[in-house]
Amino acid sequence: MNTTILSTALALTLIMSAYVTAEETHPTLEQHKQASHEAHWDYEKHGPEHWGNFSGTCDMGKAQSPINIVPTQSIELDALHEISFAEDFHTDAKIFDNGHSIKVIPSNGSKITIHGKDYKLVQFHFHGKSEHTIDGRQYDMVAHMVYQAKDKTLAVVAVMFEVGEKNEFLQTIINNIGSTANIDPQDLLPKDISHYYHYIGSLTTPPCSENVQWYILKHTDSISNAQLKTFRKFYIDNQRPVQAINARDIESK
Repeated sequence: MNTTILSTALALTLIMSAYVTAEETHPTLEQHKQASHEAHWDYEKHGPEHWGNFSGTCDMGKAQSPINIVPTQSIELDALHEISFAEDFHTDAKIFDNGHSIKVIPSNGSKITIHGKDYKLVQFHFHGKSEHTIDGRQYDMVAHMVYQAKDKTLAVVAVMFEVGEKNEFLQTIINNIGSTANIDPQDLLPKDISHYYHYIGSLTTPPCSENVQWYILKHTDSISNAQLKTFRKFYIDNQRPVQAINARDIESK
């Protein structure tokens, strides 16, 4: 009799133990709902003024981007920071809306070289208005070409756009949002890429990581008014306000 009672008690204990374990490892539906509604950075409710909640660097960093560039306050470019672009390079690329911008990821990106160090293009994306400003001027749109070296350090090339003639490269992007296309990323660049500003900054979205080599091309590329309107149907205010320059040098070539 006692053996039967002990066996039954042991069985009940094991069942309850398994139930608790299952509850701990498998969240309830309500827990899933709560997780799906956790705050995520954006440009509205959880916009730039709140990004410090997602990464302290966004608030505390001293080398943040974007900035307002004042040409008369820039210095001559150090030869160590000169940039060179690779030759034309065709590749398939995914083009999609990632919830923050229209983003393009090439399957096999081209590269830039800075002082003998190669950086491979990993993605580029668009902002409905430029993030960097020149003498306070904000351009109609900007593309940020993000390059990464083998040691994971980053360099970003900013291409400003002004309303003018239709841009065939941008039309390819527009026509293939949500799909793939064969592109040459160099076609995103203006004809003159020999003049630019350079400084050390950060990513312009959380986690706002610093020590990013920034290159802002001085010559702009064109975008038609119709193309600009199409991009802005997706995003028009997806840009971070300019940040303090602090003690940084802005180089010019």
